[in-house]
Formats: sequence, structure tokens, C-alpha cells
Amino acid sequence: MTDHNSPAGAVGGGQPSGQPGPFGPSQQPPQQAWQGQQAPAAQQPQPGAPQAPQPQQLPSDAARAQVAAAWVRNTPRAGQAAVPSLPPRETRPQGESKKEKRERERAARKAAYEQKKAEKEQRKHGGASTASAAAAHAPAPAGRSAPPQQGHVSPAAGSPTLALRATGAVAPAAAQAATPTAGGPVLSPSAPKAVRDFDVPKPGGRVSGGGRRTHVALRATLLITTCLFALGSCGVMGLVVGKSSGPSTAGLDAADVDKYRLTDFPTQQAATFAEQYAMLCMTFSPETASTRRASLARYASAGVDAECGWSGEGTSTAVSAAWDGTAEQLPEYGDHGRYIGVQVRTDDGTLTTLTVPVYVQNLKTGDGMRVAGDVGQMPLPARADVPELDLNDEVKDDALAQQLKQQVLPGYFSAWGASDATAMARFTTPDASQSATSGLSGRLNTPTINDVVALVPKSVQNTDPYRYPAGQAVEARVIVDWGDPKGETVRRAYRMTVVNTAQGWFIKDIRGGVLDSQGGRADSADDSGTASPSSGPSTSASPPASPAKPSPSGKPGKS
Repeated sequence: MTDHNSPAGAVGGGQPSGQPGPFGPSQQPPQQAWQGQQAPAAQQPQPGAPQAPQPQQLPSDAARAQVAAAWVRNTPRAGQAAVPSLPPRETRPQGESKKEKRERERAARKAAYEQKKAEKEQRKHGGASTASAAAAHAPAPAGRSAPPQQGHVSPAAGSPTLALRATGAVAPAAAQAATPTAGGPVLSPSAPKAVRDFDVPKPGGRVSGGGRRTHVALRATLLITTCLFALGSCGVMGLVVGKSSGPSTAGLDAADVDKYRLTDFPTQQAATFAEQYAMLCMTFSPETASTRRASLARYASAGVDAECGWSGEGTSTAVSAAWDGTAEQLPEYGDHGRYIGVQVRTDDGTLTTLTVPVYVQNLKTGDGMRVAGDVGQMPLPARADVPELDLNDEVKDDALAQQLKQQVLPGYFSAWGASDATAMARFTTPDASQSATSGLSGRLNTPTINDVVALVPKSVQNTDPYRYPAGQAVEARVIVDWGDPKGETVRRAYRMTVVNTAQGWFIKDIRGGVLDSQGGRADSADDSGTASPSSGPSTSASPPASPAKPSPSGKPGKS
């Protein structure tokens, strides 16, 4: 009787009764399967090395047929009892010790390190990178290593990428395994030769084109370029801002200096100093002789006339003194001295022009001023003739002038002289100027309209009679006689702008002063150089003639 459960008679390849045969590749005992597994990825066989023969795998259809035949044989026949068969005893490999595990892990790490080192050297010298070069130099572990799982090939420990080799024919995974021996791994000679090598990065990893060194160099280059660009931009902006904000000096020639009266001499301060001295000089009386002499001494130098040309007789009082705008340079002192012209008005109405020589020690601060010589009296500046105005182009509207004189201007000037805002609002436009709505605040009163001249605009001159549309502005010249608080009458002239509206004429603006159409001059040519308009004798002081004295300190002598 045939034993269908024996290894020889079973179609399932040594499987016990009641157990189906394996699907696909034949299953080996655990010990044999562990020995037949391929080496770690770090110990891949070199191209051309011999490989151990692998058991032939059956196709899936043949495996299914064997399983079906085994089930038929194992079916109990008539008169036999179905005896359940026990599962075969599993043979497990002997467990490795901790020391062997540590040695295996150390060997794997060393192999991974050697592989990385070999790849870097090959990239450096431009050679082809192969993972088998590092595996060939890695020593085999002393003990047995833990078997990897069946059907799974683990990459080298610590390797960031999986090294794939493209060959002419795809070999099965079992053909790449090596059979370990006592002297070391024995590689199959039928291993295909690699055509080219390339690395496949892990998900999220970097492409091993240049390694970490390439990425660091690229980042450093981008950072340095950005910094240089920022520094360059800041430098350009600094130059532009600095150049625009810097003080700019324009070159001036002598003609520009004379035209605009540019000088380092403190002319305004020197003119004020000369005005004060001229006021003291033109104010004298026998009762205040000593006080006047002491006051003049605080202004003048040692050789200047102590009485400022006064003989000690008569009286005079200076009312005002003003600089006439002249400042002639002192050749003896250069930029430190000027002849200052001052016009002095006395209490009797006399106007006198005095020339005062002024010395200034410090040009920057204006300190150290002194009257460096005696004063001289000069005639008044020459007066010119005013040209006559051409009024032939003016067109006057007498009817409008009469209407303004009788109906509008009297009430307006009465309110304007008293600064009555309520009354002025009845005569002014909503957009009237400030001068037209402010008034004189009672300084003048009782106005009387003396004369009014209304000038017809060019846009209305072609109409007869003159028709002014709404919003038309008309210029007018008005002469007003005012009464002052003392009861005296004064005459003043104004230029006004009136606007026509649906309710009548209203004031928009008022300005003072009206030109004289006649021009010319009121006095004669002989009176232009007189020092005083009064007929009485002049009491203005004149410096007495005195010989020049040498100055022991190097100052120029007076003349």
C-alpha cells in the first residue's frame, strides 16, 4: 500500500497528508531557505562573478495541478479511517546572540560607509559608480546573520538611495544571492554585467548629482549674490541722496557781486550803528553839551571831533534817521570799513544827508564797531522826472460813474471807514477781498466822494449804450475826502473793482493809490539838490577842517 503522506509518494513535495502543495515556487525548510537568501545590498555580486544555481520554480498552472493531485491521493478509501495528520515540526534556525547581532550591524554600517566613500571617490575622479566596489572590501561577519524576509531585498544600512543597475536581461531576484561558505561569499559566474549606474532617491530626498557639497555651494552663491545686490543698491541710493542734499555753491563773478551787492561786510548792522550816531550828532543844545559829548565818545574813535561839528551855539533835535542805501568801501580798511549814508530829519522839517565812516572788527558777528572819522554833509539824491501816461486807449462810462458816486460808494465808504461789517455786507459781493471787508476801524470818518472814473471793459466797448451782463467786473478810480479825528480833511485815492449783478452793483475789491497821468516833476530842476524844503537857515552840523594826524597804532589818519 502506498503511503501518500511520505515525502517520496506525495506530489506536494514532502508535505504531510491533508496539506496542499505550495503555490508558485517550492517551499524549502526554514534552514535551507535562510541559507539560500541573497546577501545584503551592500554585498552585491560583482559583474561577471559566478553565481550559485537556484532551484527551478514551477509555473502556477503546474503547481495548481500538483495540489489537486495531492488532495485526490489523500482522500480516504472505502474501509479506511481518516486519520488526521499532524503539522510538520518547524525547524527554526538557531537564534543569534547579542554579540553576533552587534557584529552584523557593525559590518552593515561599515559596508554602507565604504560604499558611500567609493561613490564619492568615483564622482571626484569621474569614474563609474558601483556599489559592488565597497561590498568587495567589506569583511564578512564572524557569526551568522539574521535572515532577511523571504521575497524582500533590504537596501544597505544608512544608504540614502537605492542603487539600481540596468542590464540587458532582467534576472530573477534569487539569481543575485550568494551562497556563504567558510572562506567568504561565493558569487555566481553567471551574473550579468552592468551597463550603466544611476541612483534613485528616496521620496523627499535629493538627487545625488553633486551631493551636499553642491547644494551648500549653490545656497552660498545665492546668498552672496543677494547681499552684493542689496549693498550695491544701498550704495547707489546713498550717493544719489548725498549728492542731492549736499550744499551746492554757484560760481559768481565780480559783476554778479556788484549787481546783487554781495559782501561779507555786515552792512545792515553798520547802517544801524551809523543812524544812532547821526541822531546824536544832529541833536544838540548848550544845556546838554556834556551829556552829548560823553554819548558821542562811546561811538567814535580817539581822533574824531568830540562835538561832531557843533560850535556850541544854537539848538536842534533830530526826529528820525534812516540809511539811504549807500555803502562805499573804505580803501584804508578794505573789507572792514564802509562809508554809510544816513538821512536825518530834524524837528524843523530839515532833511540832511550825512556820510558816516564805520569800521567793523569782526565781520562774522559784527562786533567791534567804531566811527572811524568825522561825518560829512551831502546833498539829497537826484530826483527823476516821471513819464506821462498814455490814456488815449481808456474808455470811460460817465453814466456808470455817476451812478456809483450817488448810490453805491457813499454808503460803502461810510461803513468801510467805521469797519461796520453788517453795513458793508449790503455793498460787497460774497467773494469780496479781505481789504474790502475789513475797513479803517474809525481812523478816518465822514467820507465825501470827490471824483469817480469808471473804465469800460473791452468786451463791452462795442455796445451803445454800454450794456454790462451779470457778473461783469468794472475797474474804477475813486477820490475820497476824509475827515480825521482832529477835524482836518485829507484826500485819499483808491482803485476799486465793482461787479454787476441782478440786484445792482457791488464792491469786490479796493486798493490804495492812483497814478498821476500828467507825470513830470512838481519842483524845479534847481531845487533837486537842496538839503531842506524849509526857507530858514540850516542848522545841520558840518565837521570843522583840521589837519591830518598820524596814528601811532598804524590806523589811517583822519582827513
